[in-house]
Amino acid sequence: MTETATTPPRAERRPDLATNLRIAVLRLSRKLRNESAYSVTEAQHSVISALVHLGPMSPGELAERDHVQRPSMTRTVAALEELGLVTRQANPDDKRHVVVAATDEARELVKEIKRRRNAWLNKGLARLTPAEREVVAQAAVILRRMVEE
Repeated sequence: MTETATTPPRAERRPDLATNLRIAVLRLSRKLRNESAYSVTEAQHSVISALVHLGPMSPGELAERDHVQRPSMTRTVAALEELGLVTRQANPDDKRHVVVAATDEARELVKEIKRRRNAWLNKGLARLTPAEREVVAQAAVILRRMVEE
């Protein structure tokens, strides 16, 4: 884009709300992932977290939930099984299929990742004024509503 006499230089332009929000959310997400760098990838964490919170699922259900192809989920489940974080069991309704379940180790790992991420967030929130924390609390409610609609 060429700058004109009516267009302020790039450094003087202020990003719009959507841009600021996108950047903030992406940076926050990256920081949270870095705070809990363990032996699992973010995709693997997503799978074990779903299994811990929602219960056993088929690999197909997991793939659909995470918006990935079934072969990709099969590889993820195999890696998690090798790490001792999931087990595959015969589906009680159809013995030809399997369901994937989280192990006790997976439950502990999900709990520890959550603890670390919350600790990092709480440190940052503690540096805010009470008024700023209230704004963040209101924003969190609004952002959740945006995502869930």
